[in-house]
Amino acid sequence: MLHAYPRLSAAEQGRLLSGVVGRSRHEPGSGTPPVVVFDLDGTLFDNRPRTCAILRDLAAAWRSSRPEAAARLAEVSPERMAYLLADTLAVLGIHETELVAEASAYWRDRFFVDDDLRHDVPLPGAVDFARACYDAGATIVYLTGRDLPMMGAGTFKSLRDHGFPFGVAGTELVLKPDAAMPDEAFKRLAAPTLRRLGDVVASFDNEPANCNLFCEEYPTCVSVLVDTQHMPGAPRLLENVAVIGDFVRG
Repeated sequence: MLHAYPRLSAAEQGRLLSGVVGRSRHEPGSGTPPVVVFDLDGTLFDNRPRTCAILRDLAAAWRSSRPEAAARLAEVSPERMAYLLADTLAVLGIHETELVAEASAYWRDRFFVDDDLRHDVPLPGAVDFARACYDAGATIVYLTGRDLPMMGAGTFKSLRDHGFPFGVAGTELVLKPDAAMPDEAFKRLAAPTLRRLGDVVASFDNEPANCNLFCEEYPTCVSVLVDTQHMPGAPRLLENVAVIGDFVRG
């Protein structure tokens, strides 16, 4: 598999992540608390299994009326998925405009709601790393493009059930107020407000634009790109953004 950006070696990744845990150390009442910021989709969580589950449900619905397309959909796996659904369908051999439109509508109605968030899985090492930062004394902020009305309850449950620090003092979940708001615009508005919580020492995101944003907003912050998938046409990654593939510290 080709990666979008040169990643740190396993040893370098371990040193980087251990360094962030070190920067997270803080004793209550001893000054400005450190803050570590995490995106969710494509960063802490692999959401490709969510799309796989939705497409397999559609395959079952198409089995009698569109058996050939249903068989192709049933072959979906996380490894065969592109960022855009239309590109994933093309990989599966589904190109017909009508089928792509129907599959896209079916996916859209289910991907951005609470119920199917149960299919997401944490990236390797993600839970342990987030807990290590929290246990060291950092305030953990989950800054996500998910919206509160449609995805809030499912996000609460997912974070809790997978064991991320959540729902306790020193954790924050920041969601979009409206699903129609573009993710990047939301984060550009939200990022400066995190100063109210303390000193932002590290930020993790799978979108280069958001990584660049934190570099610019917080010059001493360790900004890290989690190199999973990102939007096509992303801006050039700033040179001081580190690139990792997961949260394994070795």
